[in-house]
Amino acid sequence: MVADVDAGRHPRQARSIDSLAGEKLEYVRLGHAIVLSFSGGRQVLIETVAHLDGPGGRVEVQPGAHPSDVLALLLGDVVRSARTRETGELTITFRSGSELRVGVDADFESWAVTGPDGFLIVCLAAGELAVWGDATRRRRRS
Repeated sequence: MVADVDAGRHPRQARSIDSLAGEKLEYVRLGHAIVLSFSGGRQVLIETVAHLDGPGGRVEVQPGAHPSDVLALLLGDVVRSARTRETGELTITFRSGSELRVGVDADFESWAVTGPDGFLIVCLAAGELAVWGDATRRRRRS
């Protein structure tokens, strides 16, 4: 039996991902998928072209055999805001003023955001979003 995954899909709906706000980028793993790991156990998986707008201008970031290490410049930076657009694009703004925009692929999954509280949002082909859990819920800090 297949779980009712379709019930969690919210196509073409912009949304805030508040659970990333205030989290510090702790490490970046490069490869065929780029993984950004944040404090609190949150992660962003990037599987398509992204653009980083920062002090040095706009830089294209693409996963693959020889990905750019420019995202290492964000290590230690804290997320000011994160949200999806109606197109499915993911935008993460950092306190430094840098902004990372992850695009959408017409045929494949483009990105995902996960959290230790069971939250998962996946950008499916053509920008459709599948969501499990609550993107606006903040974890309690001890």
